[in-house]
Amino acid sequence: MQAREPAGQAPSPVLRERLDARGVLYLLIDRESRRNALGAAVLDALAAALARHAGDAAVRVLVLRGAGTRCFAAGGDLKELAAVRSAADASAMSRRARAVLDAVRDFPLPTLAALNGDALGGGAELAMACDLRVAVPRARLGFIQGQLALATAWGGGIDLMQRLGPGAALRLLAQAQPLGSDAALRHGLLDAVAQADAPAALDAAVETCIAPFLDPPVQVLRAHKALAAALRRGADRTELAAIETAHFAGTWAHDDHWAAVAARSAAREAAR
Repeated sequence: MQAREPAGQAPSPVLRERLDARGVLYLLIDRESRRNALGAAVLDALAAALARHAGDAAVRVLVLRGAGTRCFAAGGDLKELAAVRSAADASAMSRRARAVLDAVRDFPLPTLAALNGDALGGGAELAMACDLRVAVPRARLGFIQGQLALATAWGGGIDLMQRLGPGAALRLLAQAQPLGSDAALRHGLLDAVAQADAPAALDAAVETCIAPFLDPPVQVLRAHKALAAALRRGADRTELAAIETAHFAGTWAHDDHWAAVAARSAAREAAR
């Protein structure tokens, strides 16, 4: 993935970003030597990028990827986490990282995790925080926290149970073993698997997955994502209805709606 920092933005040593002409925002976790571990610097840079682009009218979809071919993200940075000893410190760390992943979940446009390699522990939680996931065949998705006698910490356990149901999620969490790409696809944790492990094959799978988001007006994409994000955080029917109505009203009054109505009417007249 070719990447360049937006104009006026100081380059990050751990997160590279590029916004292309179609409105696809690419974020690349750039810590290949550390297996793209999610240290504090990565989480801070990710939070900053999400905040910076949340209101960007040019963005249609976000694609999150890891550098290299080994790992999408190998989880938390164990060197940093070794200093976290008390329950109070662990709670603070959990809240801080979950807030960043919640910003992924609540990003106002569709998000896609492109798994160039393994997503393990916190990396699996980050992948599940995205709306969609595609992976190369060799990639594994692993809620392996139990191997270190740990529970999930950053909202990934919640995401897993919402996706699979409590029973199936409990089995996976207790087994604490990574799923290969085919198994993850069968479980519905992946939306597609690339044809090959080569980066170009992952690029092609990403393009197929994001294609539906490249045509609708941005305000329509934001309306749909607002519902998805609210449902994910447990909004009740009344709140969901209010969100849907507000976004419907906004899209109805938008010039794009009336232009589409006029174009359809003209096409019907021409077909007579």
